[in-house]
Amino acid sequence: MPSAPSEHATDDSTKSTAQLTTQLAHQVAALVHDELALTRAEMTKKGKRAGGSAGLLGASGLLAMTAFVCLTGCVVAALALALPVWAAALIVGGAYLVFAGAFALTGRKGLARAVPPVPTESIEHVKEDVQWIKAEATSKTP
Repeated sequence: MPSAPSEHATDDSTKSTAQLTTQLAHQVAALVHDELALTRAEMTKKGKRAGGSAGLLGASGLLAMTAFVCLTGCVVAALALALPVWAAALIVGGAYLVFAGAFALTGRKGLARAVPPVPTESIEHVKEDVQWIKAEATSKTP
């Protein structure tokens, strides 16, 4: 984290310990506030992704049931004109399972990208901030 110009134009070497402590408290509070805002934004983004993927999984189930109910009889009857009824039903059922499986895998893949719901970017920023603070503290120690 690069050193930004201080809000106060005075040199830190001329400030009292109380002033430096107060400045540190304000800067740490601002840093914590900013990190919490970043965490909130990251978690919102992941939640939206998880919701969309869960919707795909639900849609795959609904589509599988609807297709099964609406088309099975018709397709089986049509295939039964050329095949035994059991073979026609087996072909139709297998085709429905293939489509349902494809939708389920797509939804599962999307959920895997969204979870675990850990704010990984925020954690990395906090680690960087801690390292920067440690480096600054050791470089300013007399």
